[in-house]
Amino acid sequence: MQGITIKYLQEYLKKKDHNPELKQKFFMKLAEEVGELAGAMLRNPERATETSIEGTIEEEIWDVIYYCLVIANSYDIDLEKWIPVKEKLNNERWNNKIIFNPGVDTLR
Repeated sequence: MQGITIKYLQEYLKKKDHNPELKQKFFMKLAEEVGELAGAMLRNPERATETSIEGTIEEEIWDVIYYCLVIANSYDIDLEKWIPVKEKLNNERWNNKIIFNPGVDTLR
C-alpha cells in the first residue's frame, strides 16, 4: 500500500470541503481542534483502534491536520511546494544536520 501524500489529502479535501470564503471559520475550527487535542493529551486516553477512535489523540491530531489543509486550500497554497522551502530555512536557522529530502527513503 502506498502512503498518503499531502497532495492527495489537499485534493481530497478540496473536493469535500472547499469554501475559501470561510477562511476565518476554518481558523476558528482549527483553534477549537487544537484545544481538543490539548484536552485529549491531558486525559491521556487509550490509543485508537480500528473500531474506537472517538476522543483519542489520533482523532484530534487528524482534526488539526484537516483544518490546516483546508486553510491551505482556502489560500490556494500547495504545501508540497512550500514545505521543502520552509524546512530548508529551518535547517539553516537552527543548524540542523538532517537534510529534508522526501525523494530518499532514509534520513541522513
